[in-house]
Amino acid sequence: MHQQTLAAEPHPITFDPAATALIVIDMQRDFLEPGGFGETLGNDVSLLQAAVEPCSIALAAARRTGMLVIHTREGHRPDLSDAPPAKVARGAPSKRIGDLGPMGRILVRGEPGHDIIDALAPAPGEIVLDKPGKGAFHQTDLAQILANRGIDTLIVCGVTTEVCVHTTVREGNDRGYRCVVLGDACASYFPHFHRVGLEMIKAQGGIFGWVSDANAFAAALSKAVA
Repeated sequence: MHQQTLAAEPHPITFDPAATALIVIDMQRDFLEPGGFGETLGNDVSLLQAAVEPCSIALAAARRTGMLVIHTREGHRPDLSDAPPAKVARGAPSKRIGDLGPMGRILVRGEPGHDIIDALAPAPGEIVLDKPGKGAFHQTDLAQILANRGIDTLIVCGVTTEVCVHTTVREGNDRGYRCVVLGDACASYFPHFHRVGLEMIKAQGGIFGWVSDANAFAAALSKAVA
């Protein structure tokens, strides 16, 4: 497939869709829906809804071109054997990982809250990557999947901007991947964290990567299938 140009900051980036993966980070019920883990922590989960439609636009564009799509979910084994004690101990009692919440046990694989929201449900054949940490590379087979497909560029979106998105981009950058964050397809419970998180990625000539948006991504891919 031919190289395409994506409008981005700090400058446009060219990419080969066949060597690019769209990674949708943690668009899970526990983070985005009322009654989930995010809300039990006192967050306004409605703020994350801003990322849903842009993520849908990015997904539709990637699917039209046959691009590799990977969805991630943060969560742990039911016995919590992969959950570090220091992580489990954070937060108020009765609101910790593994405790029973409105959508089942909090951040436990197989529970209703752990699943991806219906609006962004993975299509048949798309990879769903369960991760025990914030970053998508930590203790997962993501690196092997990307290597097997010859991927050199990652288009990243999802929630939250400053936590799991940022950690994944930092991990990818250190591993030599060109990382592009679709800013409007990301969101945070703290709008100022979202803004600053995006600024950090594109600062200093793109020290961690590039920042673009879902419509620009879709426009670049439309030329690939024209």
